[in-house]
Amino acid sequence: MNIKNLDLNLLRLFDAVYSVGSVSQAAALLDLTQPAVSQGLTRLRNLLGDPLFVRAAGGVAPTPRAQRMAQPIHDALQALESAALDSAPFAPLLSDRRFRLHMTDIGEGQFLPRLAQAMRLRAPHTRIETMRLTMPELAPALDQGRIDLAFGFLPGLQGMQSAVMFQDRYIILMRQHHPFTLARRPAPIPLDDIRALEFIAVRTHAYTHTALEALHMQDRIRLTTEHFMALPTVIDSSDLAVIIPLNIARSFAPAKRYAMVEADFPLRDFNVGLHWSRRQDGDPAHRWLRSLVLELYQEA
Repeated sequence: MNIKNLDLNLLRLFDAVYSVGSVSQAAALLDLTQPAVSQGLTRLRNLLGDPLFVRAAGGVAPTPRAQRMAQPIHDALQALESAALDSAPFAPLLSDRRFRLHMTDIGEGQFLPRLAQAMRLRAPHTRIETMRLTMPELAPALDQGRIDLAFGFLPGLQGMQSAVMFQDRYIILMRQHHPFTLARRPAPIPLDDIRALEFIAVRTHAYTHTALEALHMQDRIRLTTEHFMALPTVIDSSDLAVIIPLNIARSFAPAKRYAMVEADFPLRDFNVGLHWSRRQDGDPAHRWLRSLVLELYQEA
């Protein structure tokens, strides 16, 4: 094969298919149709004389030749992109770039309204997509450029750049006229005083489980929900309580219907951060978006 006959876009296509293991997902990542990706793969297969990818459960799997090619091609594309971006300033008013953000469902409620408004004013043609990845998926997705930024308290995320947006802490949320809140109690409430409470746990927020396990109170869990969004209705109509970040508790309205109780939890205080790959440090668009997010949310 003569390298002069190789279209660089075919290597970008190969890198995308290899990174996500799916032709359809690669098409979405590259803003192409699935037939266009399939046709490009066919051209590359003919040039290289190798199938490159074969059908597998849930997508495609690389051949041994594709596995040997993958890292050098990925590194070369990253080097080319970095070289190009160093001389290409980001023009937010003109850009139509798509930014992909990792957020939980409650993170969307916390961050998207203000961010979307700011983007509409400062970068009106850009697009935002949010998604939620598991912790093992998140670091590779950031490194591969499938996710631009990750928002939240992510202590399991290793090897990434990060900046603190604000500090938060866990409190207990219950209805305003819960029998527990009517008694005179010191603040913060000693842990021994909360052992009579019955709790809700939230499956997508591990601390609602792990805090109770650390206190040997997992037997006090009476309800487990998938998301935080069900909590206001449940709390309002029951004597159940939940351990929850203060900033999320404040978002429930009307606030006078709920009581926020301070307690001496282990690891009660935590930082909510912005996380990204070192590979994106020099990208002008990334720098602009990170600066905007920190301007909107970072505490003085």
